Formats: sequence, C-alpha cells, structure tokens
Amino acid sequence: MAKVGRRAVLAGGLMVATRAAADVKLPPGNVLAFRMVRHGGEIGKHIVTFAPQGDRLTVHVAVDALVTVLAIPIVRYTHRATETWLGTTLVGVTGTTTKNSEHEWVSATQAHDSLVVTGSKTARYVAPATAIPTSYWNKRMLLGPMISLEDGVLLRPDVTQHPSEPLKLAAGTTIPAEHFSLRGAFNVDLWYDHSDMWASLAYTAMDRSIVQYERL
Repeated sequence: MAKVGRRAVLAGGLMVATRAAADVKLPPGNVLAFRMVRHGGEIGKHIVTFAPQGDRLTVHVAVDALVTVLAIPIVRYTHRATETWLGTTLVGVTGTTTKNSEHEWVSATQAHDSLVVTGSKTARYVAPATAIPTSYWNKRMLLGPMISLEDGVLLRPDVTQHPSEPLKLAAGTTIPAEHFSLRGAFNVDLWYDHSDMWASLAYTAMDRSIVQYERL
C-alpha cells in the first residue's frame, strides 16, 4: 500500500488540467448506475447522469437508500446534486441531502474566475483551484481537496493506493480495478476500472455494517 501524493496520482494517468471535465471519458449511455448492497441485500441505488452539450457538461447525481429492520425503516437517505462544467472549468454546484430528519445543502457558483462555496456546515469560502465535488465519478478527485456534496465542507482526506484487485459487478462478473482508501475527513473506499471509470464504493455504516456499491 502507498500514500497517494499529487505526483503519484498524476503518474497514474489522471488529468492535469485545473478542474478538468471536458476530456473525461463518459460511460456508455452517459449513465453510471450502482446498486447499494448491505448484508447481501439491496438498500438503494446511486445514479450519475451526464448531459454534454458543446463545451458544457451537466452532471446529475441521485441517491436513494432505505434501511429497514423487521420491515421498520431505520435509515432513509435521499441525495440530489448537480455539477455544471464549462470546458475545463467547474462553474456551479448544488446539492441537497436528507438523512431521516436531518437536512443538509451545498451551493457553489463562479465569481471572478473563482468558485464561491456555501453550505449547511460551512461559512462562505473561495474553493482552491483544484477542488472538485465528492461525486466520485471523476478520478481526479483523489488529488484533493474535495468539496462535500452534502454540506459544502472542504475536505482533505488521506488517500492510500492499494494493489489492483478483482471487483464484482452487479451482473456477477468481475473486472480488474484500482483500489483507493480515503481516511480522515471522511472514510470511504473507492475503485476505478482500467479506463479510470468509477467502478465501486464502500463505507462502514453507523451500525458497523458494510455498504458496498455494485456497478450495474
């Protein structure tokens, strides 16, 4: 295992352009879809939809999850977010998240060639030029820092790269994938396939169960 610094990640084939989006390889049908699995059962879906139009790219994120115990809902999670890219520049972000009765939000707009961010858990700030949202589809996110799509907080987790490993897809087949662990500001594990397309995510829930994404 190795810590991933800026030079190491760039050497792994990530884009070097500031807030680059225009050259990102989009998935077939312009959709990335995952089922969220806990204890072997599906608890929800995470869908990322890409809408390119000339130099503009709009990315929509929709997450819906429901965890039940004896048919009683104990966790209900809903997340919606939109990113707007113009050429290589991130020009707008909006997001709303509801977890049970807790509501969070983020809003970011371009002003004087900078991205100004506000959120439910942060004061207004100007994002660093390299910051992009925690929507996971863009592998360059690993360079950090990251803008939380839930509450707008600027995050700088430690990133560790693991050896490539087989990864199960929802269809039951496996593909080779690069594995990265993010720890500190938030804790998730991410996988990207050999075309740098987002392939999976895993995190530990509050009850210590593991939620694993399986790409559809």
